[in-house]
Amino acid sequence: MPDYSFLHNSNIVIHVIAGSIALLLGILALTSKKGGKWHKKSGNYFLILLIIVVMTGLIGVFIYKRNTFLLIITVLSAYYGFSGYRILQAKTNKPKLIDVLVAIISLISVSYFLYYFKSIGMYWSPIIIYSTVGALLFIITYDFVRYLIPKKTYKNMWLYEHIFKMIGAFTALLSAFSGTVLYNYQPYSQFLPSVFGTILQIGFIVYYIRKFKSKRKIGTKKNAPQQHI
Repeated sequence: MPDYSFLHNSNIVIHVIAGSIALLLGILALTSKKGGKWHKKSGNYFLILLIIVVMTGLIGVFIYKRNTFLLIITVLSAYYGFSGYRILQAKTNKPKLIDVLVAIISLISVSYFLYYFKSIGMYWSPIIIYSTVGALLFIITYDFVRYLIPKKTYKNMWLYEHIFKMIGAFTALLSAFSGTVLYNYQPYSQFLPSVFGTILQIGFIVYYIRKFKSKRKIGTKKNAPQQHI
């Protein structure tokens, strides 16, 4: 008979190591020059490790019957990462079948969680459960609504969406990590990383909005006709 405890523990070790390295790579991606060599490399490896974290998390939920809430935090980080990567590749809000299918699967996962909500046991704080489910529903709803945004308007929005979603993926991992490692400090060890992530999202988006406005002003001045006395 296979040693299920060994397989389960191995799955946990892989999950923790992949998640820890992913967090370090996420920090590197956040602090390195956007669009530069280190930003691209760290971002790509972050996504690869995120896939490993997601797969081992799903194994823990469905095979080893870990707490079902792990399904939602896993789906949240996975969806953020997937959607953030997709928008970087497409740079458009034109509907794609794969994006719609992943959004629908994520909605089904949320519905599954909510249906069995009363029977899973409150391992995580209720405020974390509700905010996590709400965040996932919000971003999926946005991803359907964005198809209605005029393409001319959206062409200036995709970068901000990429920033928001990739920081969201990083924050979801950080929240899960700190909430598990610093269990005695719940719900703050779970809630504060989300607050930190929201501040990062707002800060980076505001920074790039101002940066692009400044570039446009400089470009306008350069192209303005010169007056000769």
